[in-house]
Amino acid sequence: MKRSIVTALCLGAVVQVSMGFGVFWPASAYDTVVVTDGALLRGRVTFQGTAPEPKEFELHRYPDSVFCGALSDGEGHRLLKEVHVGQGGGLKDVVIVVEGVRSGKPFTFTSAQVEANVCQFLPFVTVVSDKRQLTVTNQDPVSHDIQGYAYDQAGVDIVLHRPSLKATGTTDIVHLVKGRRVFTMQCGVHPYMQNWGYAIDNPYYAVTDATGAFSIGDLPSGAYRVKAWHPILGVQERELTVEPNGTATLDVQFDAK
Repeated sequence: MKRSIVTALCLGAVVQVSMGFGVFWPASAYDTVVVTDGALLRGRVTFQGTAPEPKEFELHRYPDSVFCGALSDGEGHRLLKEVHVGQGGGLKDVVIVVEGVRSGKPFTFTSAQVEANVCQFLPFVTVVSDKRQLTVTNQDPVSHDIQGYAYDQAGVDIVLHRPSLKATGTTDIVHLVKGRRVFTMQCGVHPYMQNWGYAIDNPYYAVTDATGAFSIGDLPSGAYRVKAWHPILGVQERELTVEPNGTATLDVQFDAK
């Protein structure tokens, strides 16, 4: 099955509204302070049910089919797997964000790093930040048409376009207009190349590993809202309180749609 990612964005936005999962909120200032008696937030995200089948693309319909066919099903199709479930149901590629942190450890994030490698974007999910750099490097001998979009339930805006990504790659400042938090990137000539990013505005975030695990350290004590975001499965929210020098555990389960 093939579909335009822009169309998918619009459909995904409708789904998120119907589920009550907003992705827009105003950015807030963040101050660096010395964190004493910081807490640890850790946990695991799991998936219950049957994972969605990968999207299927017929390689002969797109350029560079021989090179890009190095990763195929052996029957002329390129597969895009969007939900990665590991042993024990661990869910990879979930962005965990602690909201409402006004001050804390240094926010050292400067640049999101994405690589084009054998006609795929790696990693599939990353974090980005408004008005900060996104660097895309190209390890392939073929060029790629980079298109980046910011979106929410209100609409979609193109915020990045590099029509011929060569080996030198590109570094650009991402402007997530209208306070939007979700960023996605695709290749205009190889539509199975897709990448997702979620915008952060403080250093208290993590992306789950192959087992679904995550940890966030040096969190000032207090009450917070935590979001778990997956580009295909949506958003879940939890409220929790962390104590000085404490360890808080947060486990989240996404169910098959």
